[in-house]
Amino acid sequence: MKPHDLADEIDMFGRMTIALEEIETCREFAGFVPEVRTNIVFAYPHADTPDEVMAIDGRITIVNSMPRAAGRVRFGASGHMARFIIELMKTDPSVRAGIDFKNPPGFSDWLSAYCTEQGWVAAMIDRRTEPAESRIADGSSMQWKANEAVRVSGGSVPKIICDAGGPGKEPVCIIVGEEPIGVTRDLCEMARAYTHSLK
Repeated sequence: MKPHDLADEIDMFGRMTIALEEIETCREFAGFVPEVRTNIVFAYPHADTPDEVMAIDGRITIVNSMPRAAGRVRFGASGHMARFIIELMKTDPSVRAGIDFKNPPGFSDWLSAYCTEQGWVAAMIDRRTEPAESRIADGSSMQWKANEAVRVSGGSVPKIICDAGGPGKEPVCIIVGEEPIGVTRDLCEMARAYTHSLK
């Protein structure tokens, strides 16, 4: 990993700690944790390897009906999500944080209306159009997904990227932003609104 400023590192750890606390106290988010589990990522400015991206070791799971981190916050704790955010940063360097979450049946229609209400751009990705070579090559799938999200959004990074899954791929969404506290708060508000809409 390239040498980085200690003040930046301290700021990143602080923001990730607060973001994780937001998730762990959001009961509604428990229903959004996918089978593959979820993770929060936060990249250094100009990061180009997963070692320069902070994440939760072992991802976030469910304990007693609440989201819980399996391990600690550290650099290099994510592969797929780290590569995804690094790829998005090539289009918009300010987008350094992201969280993945479940895309259950029927959710996308509600999400589309919610994003319109919030003024967010959402991109829906069709994994069936993914080239065979990116599905096979290790790590290439998330890079394809990031580039496809930018393409369908007209060349800019959308706030939310969703896919309907595919062979061996669970349907998931990812919400992104400049830093993890704002991203987790946006996600928890969305989870609460969706849960309330089901009552």
